[in-house]
Amino acid sequence: MLAKSYPYYVANKPVKPGKKKLDVLDKYTGKVATRVALPDAAALERAIASAAAAAPAMKRFRPYERQAVLEYCVRRFQERRDELAYALCVEAGKPINDALGEVVRLIDTFKIAAEESVRIDGETLNLEISPRTAGYHGYTRRVPLGPVAFITPFNFPLNLVAHKVAPAIAAGCPFVLKPSEKTPLGALIIGEILAQTDLPKGAFSILPLDGRHAEPLVTDARLKLLSFTGGLIGWDLKARAGHKKVTLELGGNAACIVDGDQSDRLDTVVDRLVFGAFYQSGQSCISVQRILVHDDVYDALRRKLVAKVKALKAGDPKKKSTFLGPMIDTAAAERLEGWIAEAKKAGGRVLCGGGRKGAMLEATLLENVPRDSKLQRMEAFGPVAILQRFMTFDEALAFANDADFGLQAGVFTNDLRHAMRAWDELEQGGVIVNDVPSFRVDNMPYGGVKSSGIGREGVRYAIEDMTETRLMVIRDV
Repeated sequence: MLAKSYPYYVANKPVKPGKKKLDVLDKYTGKVATRVALPDAAALERAIASAAAAAPAMKRFRPYERQAVLEYCVRRFQERRDELAYALCVEAGKPINDALGEVVRLIDTFKIAAEESVRIDGETLNLEISPRTAGYHGYTRRVPLGPVAFITPFNFPLNLVAHKVAPAIAAGCPFVLKPSEKTPLGALIIGEILAQTDLPKGAFSILPLDGRHAEPLVTDARLKLLSFTGGLIGWDLKARAGHKKVTLELGGNAACIVDGDQSDRLDTVVDRLVFGAFYQSGQSCISVQRILVHDDVYDALRRKLVAKVKALKAGDPKKKSTFLGPMIDTAAAERLEGWIAEAKKAGGRVLCGGGRKGAMLEATLLENVPRDSKLQRMEAFGPVAILQRFMTFDEALAFANDADFGLQAGVFTNDLRHAMRAWDELEQGGVIVNDVPSFRVDNMPYGGVKSSGIGREGVRYAIEDMTETRLMVIRDV
């Protein structure tokens, strides 16, 4: 179902592969699945210049016209659903059922953006707050920020691209996108569909550059916003970004608290913990990494959780029966294998898993992991979770906050007071009550605090970032 090769896009036009091509690997077999055209520095300069030149036309592009583009994309994504899912399965190693789910989220995100594109409103301001301002009236409207730059990672090649591209179209901002060179196919198929629309010339470019050649996306003053999803290098990018706006989503090591009143629903809790920790091999910024369990239910939950994890089906992601596929590459699996060994050497106990073959790392659970270990302090970004016992809810909140990251946390509790205290006291961008922190809907605000980043995704919130307020004041005459 994959083409033999794929172009990149500059100023809405495909550029076919030349002598330099980028191999896209099947992450399960390790073999070359297809090739994509490899852009150079000149292509990036054309892309940025075209985006800057397209800003006036995109600003004039009416809301209903933007909506029509987004609705066309929705229809084409629905028609090419199986193709998009298969490409995702191959290039990311994502189990096919999960890949089909990500296509649904791609469609949802563009639907939401289509709806939001025609309700980017302003407000009327009462300026008559004292005698000196009698007869003055204020009005605001939201206008496009201008050309913007996006950098996306490998783990959600469709959905994370959608959360940048769809709001940009809705807001009227031309964009240059750098998808991960490890997983460029989904973004390039989106580009193929965008090229069929009536977007103004220069409205978009999609370039699967490697990070070393993407520096102008960070530093070029013609670009008015940088939206980056990835690792902690994002803080370095922010320091080099100059005067442009910057939004960062930089990951997490999510905690999930299981309160002592959950004994009658442990099977449901365990099912959700398994999903949250091991869905797409744990390669999610809100994957469950630290499971904090009240002493009253700890032993029972551990027994059920270990049994469930041991039963997970691992293997070829193209098979519908597979739950656990490969990590993105062997180096990523080797890194996490080393973290497990380090935790074990320091006194941690492996309850199940821990083995590795190539990029396939077994679903792994540990307990008694020291507080200063990498598995406690850093983002694992793989199929590993650690169990930790607590005695009081205050202790659980303190454990959860004892981290550099703060993206999302989960709390299973029947106590409304505990739920509200978690919302008040957890240093997180979001708190999910009675589900895992891995839960996300594409219209909700999503982003973190501390080392997890700044700004919020979610279509409406991204549109706010990509527009600015324009004020008009009228005086009675």
